[in-house]
Parts: sequence; C-alpha cells; structure tokens
Amino acid sequence: MSKTPTPTKRLLANCLTDAHFPELPNHQRGKVRESYDLPDGRRIMIATDRQSAFDFVLAAVPFKGQVLNQTALFWFERTKDICANHVIDAPDPNVVVGRRLDMLPIEMVVRDYLTGSTDTSVWPMYKRGGRMLYGHRFPNDMIKNQKLPATILTPTTKAAQGAHDEPVTADEIVRRELITKAQWDELAEKSLALFARGREIAAGNGLMLVDTKYEFGLDPQGRITLADEIHTPDSSRYWIAKSYARRMKQGKEPESLDKEFLRLWITARCDPYKEPIPEIPPETLIEFSGKYVALYERVTGQKFEKPDMTTPIRDRIRANLTRAFPEYFRA
Repeated sequence: MSKTPTPTKRLLANCLTDAHFPELPNHQRGKVRESYDLPDGRRIMIATDRQSAFDFVLAAVPFKGQVLNQTALFWFERTKDICANHVIDAPDPNVVVGRRLDMLPIEMVVRDYLTGSTDTSVWPMYKRGGRMLYGHRFPNDMIKNQKLPATILTPTTKAAQGAHDEPVTADEIVRRELITKAQWDELAEKSLALFARGREIAAGNGLMLVDTKYEFGLDPQGRITLADEIHTPDSSRYWIAKSYARRMKQGKEPESLDKEFLRLWITARCDPYKEPIPEIPPETLIEFSGKYVALYERVTGQKFEKPDMTTPIRDRIRANLTRAFPEYFRA
C-alpha cells in the first residue's frame, strides 16, 4: 500500500499552527494571531491557521491565516477615509506590521439580521424570550435570519483568552467607565459608517454583510484607531444574496461564506458550552477552507494566490521576517 500523503493530508500538514519566533521580543499568543511588540512602537502580527469557535481553538484550516490577513488588508485600505487604522506594512501574506495601540476594552458589534449561534448573538437570546437586548427593543414574532428593522450596535466586553465575552449596553459601558461618553459616541459613529461601507462593497459582489465586530485602540496622540481585523470571515457573517430569499422561504439556513459554517456544524452535534466539541473531520476542514478562499475572491475580486506547498509556511514567514527585520534575525 502506498504511503504517499493524500492532497488533504499534505494541506493539513502544512498549516501554520505555531508562529513563535524567539528572535523577536515581547511575544504574545492569541487564539488565532501571535504578536510581537517592538521597542519602537511597531507591532508584528502573524495570522496563523488555527481555528477557534466558542472561545476554543479547535483545529487548523489550510490557508486561513493568509485569507484573514489579506482580506483585512483589503478592507483597511478601502475604509481608511472613515477611520485611521493600525497598518504600516505587510511583509508576508500572513503578516501585518502595525502601530501599537492602547486597546479599548470593548468590541463594537454591528448587526443587520436576527441571527447567530453564540451566547452573545441576538438570535439565541431572542429565542430564549429576550425582547430587550443590548438596550434595543425587538418586535415579537420574528424568525431566525430575518432582517432587523434597523442596523444596531450590540457591544460586548473583551474577555481574557478562555473566557467568554459579555453583552453590555452603551449606558453600562459609560457607567462602568470602560470608555468615556465621547469615546462611545465616536466609536458608534465610526462603526456604523464602516459597516455601511462594507455592506455597500459586499452587495456589489453579490454578498450580504450580515454582522461584524470591530476592535479599536488609541494611538499615542489619543486618536481612535481601527485595529486587529475588519470584515474578515472570522469577524463577520457573509451570506450569498441571490439565494437568501428562497432559502428563507424554505426554512433553510442562508448560504454562508464565513465562520458560521463551522459553528453550525458543531451545534448540530453538541452543546459547545456544556459538552465536549467533537473532532472535526479533515474533509470538513477542507470544505471550510474553500469557503474562506471563495469569500476572499468574491469580496476582493482578486484571485487568491495559494502558497507554494513545497515550502513550509513557517519557513517562508521566517525568511520574510528576516528581510524585514534583519536587526533581530542576525546570521
């Protein structure tokens, strides 16, 4: 019997799951990204292929880190007139160099539809009987995936790794002094404007931007600055527009090109908040990868350039970091 690896095995074997380079200072490991704070105020962020859901890292998805990084770069460029962002450079498909910020302790979540599967999503809260959610009054008799009467903000606190984000209202944010009233007003205005831009561009490519989250920080001058990621399939839901109405009539979930595919796969098999999450089959991970690549191409109108699989992704990143930061990677 041949021991030649199958294409699926080769793809999964070359996923980037570790981006710790000891030559770089001040290493920080998040669920998906690994970061390094340089003394000059720059921050190196490397998007890995690690896949998280329900606040747990579950698997690795081929090309995911590259899709996230390049999708975010596309959107940062097209929204910089609305809000300043942290991007300085991108020396590798998985790497962005940004300005280090004093991050604000809330996530700004914008929603257009009654949907979701996590504890902080509006649909599970509505299904349990909630009608006053995040300070917004919801009508009775709505159904899952229905358009909301208006675009709304549903902010959450930013939990530590392994903990869960908590829903919070605008009034609570200010009362708890998480940020000032002036900062909230500016964040709200910028978040709604960013979402409107994203919705417009997505619609031009046959997609519906359903909801998203934004993270902001303050630069050394105190200016509110967009950070982390924007309108990626990890931070946003995208539905295919042409089939939305038909599938709603059929009582089916919309066709999605985002992380919700994996969330729904999990919730169909367990309660992820109370039960162990089953191992995700390789074929499901490959299908998931295909959705992320398809989203990149639909959103940007550009062909996704898959990496050379004969070179380990980690080795390529090291080589590009060495060229960009020779002071740290001395021979």
